[in-house]
Parts: sequence; C-alpha cells; structure tokens
Amino acid sequence: MFTLEKATQIFPDTLSADVVPAITARFRLLSAEDQLALIWYAYVEMGSTITIAAPGAARMQFAEYVLNQIKAMGFAQQSHVMCELANSSDTEIGRTYASWSVNIKLGFWYQLGQWMAAGLVAPIPEGYQLSANASSVLSSLKAVEQGQQITLLRNFVVDMGYDPAKGEGQRVQEPVVAPTPESLRKKVFIEGVINPTVNSYMDLLNANDFDQLIELFLADGALQPPFQKPIVGTESILRFFREDCQNLQLLPERGFAEPTEDEYTQIKVTGKVQTPWFGAGVGMNVAWRFLLNPEGKIYFVAIDLLASPAELLKFAR
Repeated sequence: MFTLEKATQIFPDTLSADVVPAITARFRLLSAEDQLALIWYAYVEMGSTITIAAPGAARMQFAEYVLNQIKAMGFAQQSHVMCELANSSDTEIGRTYASWSVNIKLGFWYQLGQWMAAGLVAPIPEGYQLSANASSVLSSLKAVEQGQQITLLRNFVVDMGYDPAKGEGQRVQEPVVAPTPESLRKKVFIEGVINPTVNSYMDLLNANDFDQLIELFLADGALQPPFQKPIVGTESILRFFREDCQNLQLLPERGFAEPTEDEYTQIKVTGKVQTPWFGAGVGMNVAWRFLLNPEGKIYFVAIDLLASPAELLKFAR
C-alpha cells in the first residue's frame, strides 16, 4: 500500500539542483542591505544575459499604488521601506507585498531597479561594497545555469514582506486568468509516454484550466513543488495552481512508464518549463514524477528542478 512518504521516493535516481536551496539559504542569512544590493546586481547581470519580459508579464496595476507611494518618498525613506521589506517587518506595505503573486513581486523589484537607474529611487550608495558573503552568493548565482538563476531570483523575493498567514496559503491579489479557449489549445507530445492522465495534466496546465486539471487528482492526492513539502488535498493543490502556475508553459520532451505495486503506475517525464516573467528564451530543466492509481488518477506528482541539462536525457531504470 502506498503512503505519501513512500510515493515521494519514486525514481530516486532523479538528481535535483540542490545548489538552489543551498544558495537561497545563504541569501537569507545576509543583511537586508546586502540582500537588496544583490537583487539589484542580479537584475543588472541577468538583464544582459536573460530576456526579462518586464512588468507586462504581471498584473502590475496591483502594485502601482505601492510603487507610486515609494516613488513619492525621499531617498532615506525609500531605503528604509525597502529594508523593511527585506526584513519582513510588519508594515502596511509589507502586508500588501506579501499578498502579491510571485510575478508581481518580480515586477515590483524590476520597476524599482529601473527607477534606481533613472535616479527616481534611492540608489545603492556610491562606493558600496557587497560583503564577502554577499559577493560569494552573487558569484554562485552567476555560476549556475539560467533556469536555476531565475528560480533563485524568485526565491530571493518571494518571502519578503510580512505575511500574517504564513504557511496557510494566503490568497494572491491577482485574478485567475480565464482558461484558453478549446479551439486555441495545443496538445503536448511526450516521446515514450502515451498516457491520457499525464498528457491531460500538461495540456490543462498550459491552458490555465485549473478546474479541469484538479479533476485528475484523487481527493487525497498530493503535489510536491521543487524543494517544498508535498501539498496534500485537492483544495490546497487547486489554490497552488491558481496562485503559482498561471501562464506557465510546460514543454515535456520524453519519458517512460512502468508498473509498480498495487497496480499503480509510475511515470517520469523530463522537459522544460517557461515562466511568463522571463519569456520564451529561458526554460527551467525539470522532471515530473507521477504515481497513478489503477484508475489513472494522480495520487502523487513531484516537480523537480534538475541539476543539469544532462538529466533531461538520463533514463536509468
């Protein structure tokens, strides 16, 4: 009989990018000033190598009020507000920030960076030097591949601000997009896998059709995002889809299926995921590990950010 703990161990040879949580943890140990400077440097560095879709990728009208508040402040107050966000201080702006989607948070810092460059927002002080620890984190960020870089930048900004409902899935101040009309939907092709549940998972997620997507799961099914604990139950999984998965582009490439105990089926698929913020030029190398019950319902699916592109081609059984 499968338990959730046992399900998470399927395909144990999958090599995930452990460097990502390691660098994230090091970033969170930095001072607020170093965190802010590193985010600024990261946007500058990544802007030269990665196409950033800019604020049009997010519903930036939800951040306009706060952005304009900050823009109207003096430099000292602007710096203070940004440090409060980095320190997760309980402020009105901190609570508002915490309620935004990841894309809005990325867009918020992108806009502040643009205004810093234009002299409208307090710049990094002249002659400011990153600490040795911050310089090391920045060097580590530069050294990983682009898909891991964008994941790290997301991790840097996602937990800033003050969330009184931390861990309880606070609702995002961004409307759920309408599903793509049926006539405009495209179907994925996965070399080595012909499975209606897995294919439908990819197709429905690409179409933002979360209400149909959740029907693929068992009521007590679970989904494990990269470097997180499993999200259990269809209500919580649906909330995750609506808050974190809008406008993703899943590009599965190949996979294989094999039977396992209790007439369950385990399926591993590798490919890429593109996010709306960074556009079509950058994809994260990922693996999906599915465990389906005898009726083809999803009991468990894990999404792993892979250690290297070579993992896309590796199918040791």
